[in-house]
Amino acid sequence: MYKRILLAYDGSESGQKALLDCRDLAQWSQSELHLVAVMPPPAAFIGGEGGIYDPEREKEEELAYREILSDGLKRLADCGHDAKGEVVMGDAVDEIVGCAKKIGANLIVVGHKHLEGWARRWWRGSISKSLIEHAPCSVLVVITP
Repeated sequence: MYKRILLAYDGSESGQKALLDCRDLAQWSQSELHLVAVMPPPAAFIGGEGGIYDPEREKEEELAYREILSDGLKRLADCGHDAKGEVVMGDAVDEIVGCAKKIGANLIVVGHKHLEGWARRWWRGSISKSLIEHAPCSVLVVITP
């Protein structure tokens, strides 16, 4: 049975649906819930002079991800769940897998929205597909049409 569930939460529509499904599953199985919000590494602005790193922009991004995480934790707390959470920075798949290993997760839950057109799917790639290949435990992909 699932005793520790990790939810990769990004605040999107599919992420919110995954949060609801995760909440119900955790309630049913009496599981610990952990949320992780993965912030992409800071991107340098490429201009005529080369790359420019903006620490203020990174602080703004981190604040936005902390708000996303806080919202998810609040939604769970409103339903009676005492979840833990953290914001991490890096490649989404690597960070989610790392967090799952760190907490000894039995299940990873992630939201997924079908992308229209082959070009968008090719360009963006699929975090959920890569996660299935690298996860140390079961993965539940919650689909939002």
